[in-house]
Amino acid sequence: MNNKTKLKTKLVYSKSTNPWFNLAYEEFILDNLEPEEITLYLWQNDNTVVIGRNQNSWKECRCKELEKNKGKLARRLSGGGAVYHDLGNLNFTFVTNKKNYNFERQIGVILKAVKSMGIDATFTGRNDLEIEGKKFSGNAFYFKGDKSYHHGTILIDTDFEKLQNYLTVSSDKIKSKGIDSIRARVINLCDLTGIKEIKPYSHAFYREFQKEYGICDEVIEIKEKTHLDEISTLYEKYSHWDFRYGDSPNWELEGDKKFSWGKVSFGLTIKKGKIAQIGLYSDAMESTLSQCVKDNLYSMKLNELIDELCEVWKEKSLTSEEKEVYGWIFEEVKNLRK
Repeated sequence: MNNKTKLKTKLVYSKSTNPWFNLAYEEFILDNLEPEEITLYLWQNDNTVVIGRNQNSWKECRCKELEKNKGKLARRLSGGGAVYHDLGNLNFTFVTNKKNYNFERQIGVILKAVKSMGIDATFTGRNDLEIEGKKFSGNAFYFKGDKSYHHGTILIDTDFEKLQNYLTVSSDKIKSKGIDSIRARVINLCDLTGIKEIKPYSHAFYREFQKEYGICDEVIEIKEKTHLDEISTLYEKYSHWDFRYGDSPNWELEGDKKFSWGKVSFGLTIKKGKIAQIGLYSDAMESTLSQCVKDNLYSMKLNELIDELCEVWKEKSLTSEEKEVYGWIFEEVKNLRK
């Protein structure tokens, strides 16, 4: 392929900071791409954790903490690890036909834009951009039929305290069949440029995009209020619980504890975000407890489990041993969702 083939160029800039809208619109651009076209899509999410297509929501994110702080969990179509987005982060997407997909050319636009601001950045590994060994951008890819996109994050003035808080899950009791995030040392570009505003960076990306691909034929600003109707079906997918949580790989939560009256072990198998299998074992347990757990919790969505355990624990008919076991499982699940 001739790397300098003339393509129709388009810039789309989103004014929304809602990840479900922005990811839905990204797919909308992909679906409506013309054969000889390339689009640069610039967008930001506020207070958001975005996980890769094959990741376990609960393993990668402190979901409860995020929700408590009015944040959003989103799942993207591409693979790779979990990332935190706030208004100090800028996201970019190159959308083009697969035959015109050229990663080196696309990532070159980002590198040239950053270098134009006085930063000597390099591409390393499979998908990272770094400065002296510190990561400021991660990239991921998605292919759909004859179309493709390559997107990434740019850390400009991101709150690393929140990034660390939301993305670090301290439970060692999860056996996930998905892909774990690879944590790396990170750096904000503002620490090097002294510029915290997003516009100078987005302008640099836009400028270098046009240098590489030609003057944009279209520049489009999108707003959630005026553009939601045309992507309503896609928005429903990205915002739905089943996609964000239920599409997590099958996984297990397990634990064991020694009580004064005996040792207890439990195991929950989670499929599509719901409890698919329950095991409760002990060397000294009343025979009714295991069935009680199964009857109450089977097929329940994991995010409903804490509330259900609270209700069950209040039952006056429970024995003291049953209350102890329910209280323990409650704490295990609650710690998972902190």
